[in-house]
Amino acid sequence: MPISSAIPYQEPGIITILILSTFILLSNAIGHVLDSWTYCGLVGQILVGVAWGTPGTKWLDENVQHAVIELGYLGLILLVYEGGLGTNLTSTRQVLLLSSAVAITGIAVPIALSFSLRGLANANPLQAFAAGAALCSTSLGTTFTLVKASGLSSSRLATVLTSAAMMDDVVGLVMIQVISNLGATGAPVKVVTVVRPIAVSVGFVLALTLGCYLIVRPLRNWLNAKRQYNPNGLLDRTFRARHMDLIAQTSILLGLVTGATYSGTSNLFAAYLAGACISWWDSEMALPVLSCSCSDVIDRQTRFISERPDAQHVNVPDPTEVSETRSPAIRRRSTSDSARGTTSSLQSGQRVYHIYYLAAVQRILKPFFFASIGFSIPITEMFSGRVLWHGIVYTTLMLSGKLITGLWLVRIRLSLPEVVKLKTLRGSSPHRWNWSWSRQTGEPIPTASKKASTTTQLAILPGDPSIETDYSSPEHCKSKAATQFNGRETSPQPVPPTSELESSEPTSSRSGTSLMNKPLSLYPAATLGTAMMARGEIGFLIASLAEAKGVFGTEPSGQASRSSELYLVVVWAITLCTIIGPFAVGLVVRRVRRLQRERTSSSGHPDPLGI
Repeated sequence: MPISSAIPYQEPGIITILILSTFILLSNAIGHVLDSWTYCGLVGQILVGVAWGTPGTKWLDENVQHAVIELGYLGLILLVYEGGLGTNLTSTRQVLLLSSAVAITGIAVPIALSFSLRGLANANPLQAFAAGAALCSTSLGTTFTLVKASGLSSSRLATVLTSAAMMDDVVGLVMIQVISNLGATGAPVKVVTVVRPIAVSVGFVLALTLGCYLIVRPLRNWLNAKRQYNPNGLLDRTFRARHMDLIAQTSILLGLVTGATYSGTSNLFAAYLAGACISWWDSEMALPVLSCSCSDVIDRQTRFISERPDAQHVNVPDPTEVSETRSPAIRRRSTSDSARGTTSSLQSGQRVYHIYYLAAVQRILKPFFFASIGFSIPITEMFSGRVLWHGIVYTTLMLSGKLITGLWLVRIRLSLPEVVKLKTLRGSSPHRWNWSWSRQTGEPIPTASKKASTTTQLAILPGDPSIETDYSSPEHCKSKAATQFNGRETSPQPVPPTSELESSEPTSSRSGTSLMNKPLSLYPAATLGTAMMARGEIGFLIASLAEAKGVFGTEPSGQASRSSELYLVVVWAITLCTIIGPFAVGLVVRRVRRLQRERTSSSGHPDPLGI
């Protein structure tokens, strides 16, 4: 049969139109309702994928499902790219160690807990490792969607969360390479298989960093000098073109994604780096919009003509006359340019994204992505008693393995007995605490240091009874008299109230005291731990790959078409984690939002997030 050179156009039937319409409309409607309630609309979109796809009614044709998966992955790339656009590089550098600790904990603990499958489901060590590899990743699409829906995009907590999820994605890519080289026999894995994705990812970061500072920064300065020399020239008009920012930023995104894929690292990681690079350009390197009025041009022409030998024979027009003779359209354009100012930047990456990409991502590509996760859930095989029980137990362990990452944000305050506090102060050196001790009374006396009074007050632990001071009491007057030394009087500062000391964490940290900070709340830790629970796309990919390679084992000959029991247990854990995580984050954020509204109305109360 000869290959057709074209596909004949055929009008789709009314059944197809209704199925596709309800699939798109219901995905958006359920997502909007759940986002308004608990910020977890993605859960509803996953369930719509289960219902409309192969696991459920099979209303969508298999070819249509493959198309939805591919379009949904484009949405995932753009979601990660949007997260990179909102990255604050200064904050990212500040929390790099904390993010690394969170990522390492979120990888190591699930893998370690997965070895419980040896006793729970009679798994061998290779199968337990493969299950842990599938459950150690964090869904990037879910993470960025939760951060945006909950309104935490600009917070330090979101920076820690997205950085840790990105590191988990790189490790997930390594796990894919490892699992793809494994088989049921446990073939040895080459070192290059593990090292290459990590090395390429680190190389990408280093290459982009050096390129930005050694190539992009000098090039920007040169281009800006050229534009300022000739404000209305071809170069300036090119940069001010309406779609120039869209072309440049999309080229950067596609170029980095393509390069990362061919070099062996994660294309999602490259999409995030592309957004971060554009964010760096917008914040530090953006070209200014030059507003060049007619008078500026004439002044420049006057200076140029005055240097000519025949300057006395050249007539220079009066700027006011030129301004009056200009057409109304030119005057309006000049006024508009002047209103923009000379320091306004061109269209930023976030503005371009919102104009050109946001509507398509929100209404089509993002629902397709989360629905495609629902296509991967073999719901009809997952409800046998043994599989269901093992899946619930394993899910509980995997939820705990990610929830424990929130402990890195728990700030512990050590409460020491009064005797221990006294011994600690007595044993401290005068240079550190600025205290001297009276041998007659045994009471602390501030030294003559200029900072003695301030350091003395900061050295008091929050909650000490000594904080509540009666300034009219004789003891206070005696303490004030003790501040005199060699005829000079230091001006002791008043002791702030207890609530102020407990809530002023930045002041205490800047003073250099060695006291542990009092935790403001557990909401940051709960938000981080629950947001790290969702596994999503990478978990399903690793589990499906391990099942295809026979790592999870095979069913008896009469049930060759069924999935292995261990694979179904792993899918149970991935599915429930992907659903429970967003719901938990939504409930925590909803509680935080309510507390923030209440404490905004009543002054004097700290932010419940405390970060």
